[in-house]
Amino acid sequence: MTSKWNYLPLTSEEQKSESELAKQFSGVPPISELLVQRGITTIEEAEKFFHPSLKDFHDPFMMPDMDKAVERLNKAMGKKERIMVYGDYDVDGTTAVALVYKFLQQFYSNIEYYIPTRYDEGYGISLRSIDYAAEQGVKLIIILDCGIKAIDEIAYAKSLGIDFIICDHHVPDDRLPDAVAILNPKLEGSTYPCPHLSGCGVGFKFMQGFAGSNGISTSDLEGMLDLVAVSIAADIVPMVDENRIMTYHGLRRLNSNPNMGLRSIIRICGLTGKEISISDVIFKIGPRINASGRMQSGREAVDLLVARDVADANEKGKAIDQYNKDRKELDKRITEEANTILECHGEMLTNKKSIVIYNKDWHKGIIGIVASRLTELYYKPSVVLTLANGLATGSSRSVQGFDIYKAVDSCRDLLENFGGHAYAVGLSLKEENIPEFTRRFEEYVTANIQPGQLRPQLDIDAYITFSEITPAFISTLRKFNPFGPGNSKPVFCTRNVMDFGTSKLVGRNLEHIKFELVDDTSGKVFNGIAFNMSEFFPYIHDRKPFDICYTIEDNKHQSATSPIQLLIKGIHPRK
Repeated sequence: MTSKWNYLPLTSEEQKSESELAKQFSGVPPISELLVQRGITTIEEAEKFFHPSLKDFHDPFMMPDMDKAVERLNKAMGKKERIMVYGDYDVDGTTAVALVYKFLQQFYSNIEYYIPTRYDEGYGISLRSIDYAAEQGVKLIIILDCGIKAIDEIAYAKSLGIDFIICDHHVPDDRLPDAVAILNPKLEGSTYPCPHLSGCGVGFKFMQGFAGSNGISTSDLEGMLDLVAVSIAADIVPMVDENRIMTYHGLRRLNSNPNMGLRSIIRICGLTGKEISISDVIFKIGPRINASGRMQSGREAVDLLVARDVADANEKGKAIDQYNKDRKELDKRITEEANTILECHGEMLTNKKSIVIYNKDWHKGIIGIVASRLTELYYKPSVVLTLANGLATGSSRSVQGFDIYKAVDSCRDLLENFGGHAYAVGLSLKEENIPEFTRRFEEYVTANIQPGQLRPQLDIDAYITFSEITPAFISTLRKFNPFGPGNSKPVFCTRNVMDFGTSKLVGRNLEHIKFELVDDTSGKVFNGIAFNMSEFFPYIHDRKPFDICYTIEDNKHQSATSPIQLLIKGIHPRK
């Protein structure tokens, strides 16, 4: 599907700011435009952006209920109550549990952690876990990356004398659980400056508050920012404000002295001795940690992340790597099955603006990935359901700009449970409700999605020529890292480029184009790669001019003749 290219010029007010910034970055013209697009309008703001500082963390007590949460934790430790640290089985939940457990364990020994099983207990707080906590004499549960909708479960726990501190970042309902404290920057009325923390990020702020109230140095806590960085990258939260500071320093930790468990994953990924980027976290480290909860038990991921022995960490890392290999095989098979179903029912693709697909035999741990694959392939909001514990359980993923949480929420009377955010929602419902859910979900999507949202969009940050891609420009561009939502890797457009005469098709099925490109502004030849765009090759091979959209990537191949290559996102032949 050919993407639509969008470019939003700076407003007159933004142009004034850009002109001032351009005086500082006169040798690298596009940089000032990129900064203004990110809301950075002064030299002072640019300095802060290029050099994220731990000193710019917000006071944790600005978050509602932080004082109550810290007071209850201090009370529990003072009375030597048993504490349970509880979290979701995905990357965000397991890193959060590992961080809070490891930090508190330095000062308190009567503590344990618990991760529910995806298949027997499901998402969030399970009654089984509460019964277990009661049997173990637990009096306080710190719950991370879930719990904001667990009204009945927390009421049951309270009847057994167990208190809860909720550390969550998912969208809350109007009615909240009866917890001692709820730390969630998305709570209505919250004025916390960074509302889009990850679940692990909320846990980090809680530990900041605890340390501050007890006069404890936060240096050890800041040494765990590699865990927070992994959670932020995997959960795809906005890379702005505190999230960017955490990720910046967390990546530095990953590259210098990472958590022992993460070090074993880094070694398995073949990243030892290499500069680890946010892309490495998203595509290599995060999926392996996630595979534990998808295929077996998320507890194994926490066991790895709190490991203190090198041999033990390496053994656990190998097991988790095998889960990831198994996950890949399942992912491939189920995606192929889903595509076959959709192709056999052409009306689902031609007449509908959404996809809802169900197979009771699909693996529950994979359906979120399959939903992402379908959304990428067909560019429609997608829900993938399977059967688990007597309920149709599923995951949904959205396209750019469409709030799928609102779409699922419009069907809440048909659901047993749901939760998530604008681009991804988990849900469960009775099997007999699937047809009506499918009808109403499609009805909502049809009424609310914009035509442009059903087609891939490429947002262009700046038009540049090849002559502007200088060493100084590349050096400054690297300072925009780490990238993510809200600070996306800049997409550039260069017009009127041509094949240098050496471009060729590559890949097992010759589906990719390996480029050597020139434009008419300089004699520079730039290497590039365009994945799955072989249909353009005959035109390009004829040495005809075309426009490209691309990101600029560090070329990590040992045989590379250039330090960078262009990752081609879109090709438009010149008319």
